[in-house]
Amino acid sequence: MVIEVKGMKTWSALAKNKRRPSEYEIVSTNMHYRNRRPDQAYELSPAPDLFMNKWYKEKVFESPLKHDDWDEFRDPDQMIYRVYTRMQDGQEDYVDGLLDEYDEIGHDAEMSDDWLASLKHLYTPGRYLINTLLMSSAYLLQVAPASTVSNCAAFQEGDCFRWLQRVAYRTRELQIHRPESGIGTGERNTWETYPAWQGYRELMEKLLCAYDWGEHLVALNVVAKPAVDEGFLRQLGVSARRNGDTLLALLLDNQLRDSDRHRRWIQSLLRMCQEKEGNAQVINDWVRKWVPLAEQAVEAYCSHLPDNEQAAIRANADAKAFRLSLGVEA
Repeated sequence: MVIEVKGMKTWSALAKNKRRPSEYEIVSTNMHYRNRRPDQAYELSPAPDLFMNKWYKEKVFESPLKHDDWDEFRDPDQMIYRVYTRMQDGQEDYVDGLLDEYDEIGHDAEMSDDWLASLKHLYTPGRYLINTLLMSSAYLLQVAPASTVSNCAAFQEGDCFRWLQRVAYRTRELQIHRPESGIGTGERNTWETYPAWQGYRELMEKLLCAYDWGEHLVALNVVAKPAVDEGFLRQLGVSARRNGDTLLALLLDNQLRDSDRHRRWIQSLLRMCQEKEGNAQVINDWVRKWVPLAEQAVEAYCSHLPDNEQAAIRANADAKAFRLSLGVEA
């Protein structure tokens, strides 16, 4: 006698879709073991009283931002590690090509002393700003309540590391080619004391202390990061073009490609959040809390950009337009 045993099918959690799961769904969904028990995210002894468990219960499971099933979120780009590394490898080849081409034509030697001074004060210390974005994305990766959200934060963190390294590389190139400029010797002090950076520094240092996962998500991807994109990246690129530094403008354009992808996933996630009653008000309250700091940061930085009098106005207007596209109060 043959007994037929009916067990769970492979990818049974995705069976409701009534189709074979995509590669993205197979490797990205329902990967967080810490969601099984809200009072014991980490199953270690003494479990309920463990500091990490208390932290997750308060900062993640008890966040004012609620959803019945966070694992419903899907990255609109359906990015997975294999595709991400292949895509960014191509982008790195492009950046390497730019650096080699402009090095061959002696680009750095032809830059004016005034523009070099601007780079010293407004570009090369930017690696500290990018590092704060990296740390913030890494925190979001750790506390996001669904693996599909964590993956987006992980790729965002990788993008920040990519550009942290590139700013450091460009700093060393300028230091070698123009040693008289002083570039590469005092960036930390500039980050900590130069007026242009103090708004961004205050914004990001306070963001790194926003531990509720929902507030951190909104403060980072809805407010702070767009302020960096529009002020530091886009408007610095405008000044670079006007001062003959096409290399920097092209590097910043490439960095903004990554930011476009970051904006797509936060747009999709916020749409899902706003479907649940009460979340829109929570998100708007957080936006109103963080926007003044972001706008002040943009104004402080952009006021120092050369040949770009309307930089702050344009940057803040573009950041506001992005927030409005998310359906939140700007």
